[in-house]
Amino acid sequence: MLRPMDAAEFTCQTLPSMRPQLRIAVVTETYPPEVNGVAMTLGRLVNGLQVRNHQVQLIRPRQHSDDQPQPTATLSEHLQRGIALPRYEGLKMGLPAKAALTRLWTRQRPDVVQIATEGPLGWSALAAANKLRLPVASDFHTNFHSYSSHYGFGLLRRAIVAYLRKFHNKAAVTLVPTEGIRRELLAHGYENIEIIGRGVDTQLFHPGRRDAALRAQWGVGENETAVLYVGRLAAEKNLSLVFSAFDAMNQAHPATRLVLVGDGPERAGWQAKRPDAIFCGTQVGETLAAHYASGDVFLFPSLTETWGNVTIEAMASGLAVVAYDCAAAEEIIRHDENGLKVAPEDQAAFIAQAASLAPDVARQRRLGTAAAARAAQLSWDAIIDSFERVLLRLAHPEPATEPQLDWPAAAPTVRS
Repeated sequence: MLRPMDAAEFTCQTLPSMRPQLRIAVVTETYPPEVNGVAMTLGRLVNGLQVRNHQVQLIRPRQHSDDQPQPTATLSEHLQRGIALPRYEGLKMGLPAKAALTRLWTRQRPDVVQIATEGPLGWSALAAANKLRLPVASDFHTNFHSYSSHYGFGLLRRAIVAYLRKFHNKAAVTLVPTEGIRRELLAHGYENIEIIGRGVDTQLFHPGRRDAALRAQWGVGENETAVLYVGRLAAEKNLSLVFSAFDAMNQAHPATRLVLVGDGPERAGWQAKRPDAIFCGTQVGETLAAHYASGDVFLFPSLTETWGNVTIEAMASGLAVVAYDCAAAEEIIRHDENGLKVAPEDQAAFIAQAASLAPDVARQRRLGTAAAARAAQLSWDAIIDSFERVLLRLAHPEPATEPQLDWPAAAPTVRS
């Protein structure tokens, strides 16, 4: 005879997650070890998908003659022809490859295609995917229509806007990092916009990497102010405002030094004009993290970002950030709580806010401490989970539910 089990004997086992394994094609013009925000973000997402046991098929331009595929158990690479991107040294734009991608995806059909960049390679991938009836997620990483005026394509702005809208509206969903970008794109006729934010590696970027020897190398004492800019040294980054804001800071507090980390077409010109500034060139990994954490104030006046990873990396490193109220700053910074922000294009306000920080070391540290605490909440794991859910939904859409007919109740039987 069976006896009843008491509560102490009853245990439950949690079954492992039955997450479906996807075959995901990722198409991009840029990927690590290239140094830019799109490459860094995409590297994080692809690594996260592989950790979750998905198979990734990476399609990108061959960046140099020695560039070879680096396959792993969960990653295959397919390198395409590319041409140098004007005024963007070290990057190539992929050439159209519709026929090659159609053949590849006929042989090795992915469940879903993610297109990270909108160049000729991305367009041909979109055409091939549509032809094969593959679901597509596109990313809106870069305000190319804003960049165009800085690279001699200002007259083509309207055509570029129309091209980007047509491109993204052919995808099943377009992913953007902020609510502000979502509103802007919807107002310009884009459809099916969803928000997938960005994270930051707080194991790499944190205040503990502050380096007294590096500050001494810059000529900055412990109670002096190191003003930092990290990013591409190019016209679209609004560098003239970095120097104007720094000059105002230096006037308010002469014990201030400007440090610029990065490279680009405007470096030589600014280096010749501003011998008082320290130009460190491109830095990566722990060296970059030490440069961040060894600063005190971070200036970022760019208006062409969709996110701006450097803003969050600076916050995670404990810097007081001054930025325009757009992109990452709009989402993450609370004015005078964990950073300072001003209305976009208000240069006078940007300069005034920067100058107000220069002599106030206690305020710099208060804002920097709060910034690091806020950045610690931006987990890449949560971002990748959200990204994965979008891809799973596209690959395995819920079947349409049959409408429930509201049948009238049967009339009672009347017996005579």
